[in-house]
Amino acid sequence: MTERAPFRADQVGSLLRPARLKAARTDFENGKTGAETLKSIEDQCVREVVARQESAGLQAVTDGEFRRAWWHFDYLAGLDGVELVESEHGIQFHGVQTKSKTITVSGRVDFDQHYMLGHFRFLHSVAGVTPKMTIPAPSVLHFRGGRDSISKDVYPGLDEFFADTAEAYRKAVHAFYAAGCRYLQFDDTVWAYLCSAKERQAARDRGDDPEPLPRIYTDMINHALKDKPTDMVVTTHVCRGNFRSSWIAEGGYEPVAETLLGGTAYDGYFLEYDTERAGGFEPLRFLPKGDKRVVLGLVTSKSGELEDRDAIKRRIDEAARFADPDQFCLSPQCGFASTEEGNILSEDQQWKKLEMIVGLTRAMWG
Repeated sequence: MTERAPFRADQVGSLLRPARLKAARTDFENGKTGAETLKSIEDQCVREVVARQESAGLQAVTDGEFRRAWWHFDYLAGLDGVELVESEHGIQFHGVQTKSKTITVSGRVDFDQHYMLGHFRFLHSVAGVTPKMTIPAPSVLHFRGGRDSISKDVYPGLDEFFADTAEAYRKAVHAFYAAGCRYLQFDDTVWAYLCSAKERQAARDRGDDPEPLPRIYTDMINHALKDKPTDMVVTTHVCRGNFRSSWIAEGGYEPVAETLLGGTAYDGYFLEYDTERAGGFEPLRFLPKGDKRVVLGLVTSKSGELEDRDAIKRRIDEAARFADPDQFCLSPQCGFASTEEGNILSEDQQWKKLEMIVGLTRAMWG
């Protein structure tokens, strides 16, 4: 297995925001400080977190998503035709709800000089190893609100919306490549939601039919990746929801595994396997033999308790019954702070988990 992304020891992307950064963002939102001051603090915090990732032994580093409030809305609202707006209520997780924000499509979707290109360029400038960029997958723009969140005046039918979104993402892939990105990740809650009977029914309740969506989303993803440069790796992370250590969806990968693993043009798949909510490893039988990789999310980011190394090894051995272990990598099941609030654990616990993953993969694979 060559040394390319995704790496044996990897990570999803978001990291707990340091207190200094949280305070600076609060001061900015309250009008107590200006944009330049906030950017200066963000820059310094990104430098520090990149150095900390490198000292932990990670071969791919992110900016921790330190400049974002949300893992998805910040990026999506930067696309042409998409707005971040107030909503009646937040996104409901088990026992907790997010801030009352959502996205709406009010114009033709397109990608043009997205401000997060600047975020990546700064990361690239301070990284000594591979800089990794994370953005929400194109499916997220549709599934979160469905038909009701997309202007019927702009898109009387959804076929054109799907086509425009796929093309916007194709442009994004090439724009990030031009900025120096060779490791891009599409974060995606939708495939996990399509494994959940509850979430599929919620889609029906709002007037959307979930049955054709795997094919539609596969076509969108493959259009976005159809002519990506050969030296660029694009992965996806399949998430069941991650907000203040809570979650949304449950259900094994079986309903979507054949399409997701065999039908999409991703180079790798970050799959959550930290709890029984993810089901068994049997769906890994659909992973094509060859260069594609599965990054097993066996280490939870939702609590600070450090996993037993031998228990993780046993689970990797179990997964190897269904796919080639040479195609496996290891990571946390999700980021540590999909929103700026962060999960319920300490920064020290976060780093111990990442360091454990690096040490364990070195012991297992060298």
